[in-house]
Amino acid sequence: MGICVSKPPPEPNLSNHIEIQENPEPKNPENPAKKSREDGELAKKSPFFPFYSPSPAHFLFSKKSPARSPLNSSSNSTPKRFFKRPFPPPSPAKHIKAVWARRVKPNEAAIPEGEEVEGGGLDKSFGFSKNFASKYEVGEEVGRGHFGYTCKAKFKKGDSKGKDVAVKVIPKAKMTTAIAIEDVRREVKILRALTGHSNLVQFYDAYEDHENVYVVMELCEGGELLDKILARGGKYTEDDAKAVMIQILNVVAFCHLQGVVHRDLKPENFLFMSKDEDSPLKAIDFGLSDFVKPDERLNDIVGSAYYVAPEVLHRSYSTEADVWSIGVISYILLCGSRPFWARTESGIFRAVLKADPIFEEPPWPSLSAEAKDFVKRLLNKDPRKRMTAAQALSHPWIRSNNDIKVPLDILIFKLLKAYMRSSPLRKAALRALSKTLTVDELFYLKEQFALLEPNKNGSICLDNIKQALMKNATEAMKESRVHDFLASLNALQYRRMDFEEFCAAATSVHQLEALDRWEQHARCAYELFEKDGNRAIMIEELASELGLSPSVPVHAVLHDWIRHTDGKLSFLGFVKLLHGVSSRSLAKAQ
Repeated sequence: MGICVSKPPPEPNLSNHIEIQENPEPKNPENPAKKSREDGELAKKSPFFPFYSPSPAHFLFSKKSPARSPLNSSSNSTPKRFFKRPFPPPSPAKHIKAVWARRVKPNEAAIPEGEEVEGGGLDKSFGFSKNFASKYEVGEEVGRGHFGYTCKAKFKKGDSKGKDVAVKVIPKAKMTTAIAIEDVRREVKILRALTGHSNLVQFYDAYEDHENVYVVMELCEGGELLDKILARGGKYTEDDAKAVMIQILNVVAFCHLQGVVHRDLKPENFLFMSKDEDSPLKAIDFGLSDFVKPDERLNDIVGSAYYVAPEVLHRSYSTEADVWSIGVISYILLCGSRPFWARTESGIFRAVLKADPIFEEPPWPSLSAEAKDFVKRLLNKDPRKRMTAAQALSHPWIRSNNDIKVPLDILIFKLLKAYMRSSPLRKAALRALSKTLTVDELFYLKEQFALLEPNKNGSICLDNIKQALMKNATEAMKESRVHDFLASLNALQYRRMDFEEFCAAATSVHQLEALDRWEQHARCAYELFEKDGNRAIMIEELASELGLSPSVPVHAVLHDWIRHTDGKLSFLGFVKLLHGVSSRSLAKAQ
């Protein structure tokens, strides 16, 4: 939902498929820094900002792409284009054309069961207020997309009389599928539910009449983060990049705690409130956002090509996908180029899935080791090993020279749930591992423990966790069922957890495994485990303790976990135990 303040371009003709040209003529050759707002094309390639050089294939994931909600376009997006021929296998983009057809062209694709098409009785009544015209005086148009446009407006009366706002107008005639209607309904629900964060665009209200839906928000007139990057020659200094990243991470951590995943984070979707140098940054455009339960995975492919996470292309993802997008933004801010690039959409997707970002070319050798580590830990292709937004705010690069307030992290509750369901043997292994953590790694855990407001003796129980959630809750938590997740922590209702045990419970083995010093962590932890927790154990007992039903295949796999000399866990068994075990994971190991 970009609230642009640029000259509105003519609406593109999207009636026909467009053949992709291999060598398009770049626009504005005399001024490569200037974005073309007239036709939505990207700036000409230059040594200063190569990350916005035009691709010969316009992006399926751009603002007016088949993979996006068409109701969410803004004026600086690329017109809809896709191949006349299918994508060559095994591109994960093969699903996108069908998704787009269901959203936009109901007569050209099968509509999923339960949906209706235009003319078949679509209900376009949203239940919004119908007195828009009496409350707002509409002014000039400031942005236009294929499925809507944005105008300035003023309050007509009340305490806010004369105050400028932005109004996104979505014609109901453009809503031709049940999916499109649900996109609008969900976007308004999320904007209404997410309130109270300084880096989130303020939502005022939603209205409708027979012809349109009107979404009223605060007006951000400072321009896009993208504009600022281009104006700075394609990159930021480390200190300036930190200031931007702190704001982005804060608002994304807030959304994730509420159970909302944005799914389209990129520089175009962050606006400055004003032209002032110290203007706050606002997250916008929740048209692709969705509610997600803490233990749920989403599967629809949405987003923007250069910022889409690998697990999105694999159709199984959650809030970690947003963190990947933040990693791409941080890479761009620091070096002025994109971490993944190709000449075609399929090539971009394959690069995201297979290629590694380059950190050897300038300016990376001149940047701090902490900055590089920060970006690498955001761009880990395994979402389990990726930092969360709250953890990123605890990273040494962000914390240096900044007084950072780390927000409550939804990951803590997921890890606590896994710990509470673990066997005594695994809990002992995790306690040994937690004793090897460095000062930097303990900083995050100390901050999270403090946010749970332990009592005077330094321990927490279920009530502490509930109160901490309530203190940070918005209406979005009800939709994402975050509170229901607490049922899995019921064991804490009858006992307390001190900081030492909390460290064991809230330590992510997968994230530690991503560090260069993982081997050192694991070896030191195993030595501690040998002294305090290791004991002789039979394969049958080990299978029972892990909650596995006895079977020959299970025994064959677990056989390597136990030392033949004394019947105790081997180092391999210890590491496997740290990761947690299931019958499914054992089946894969055979």
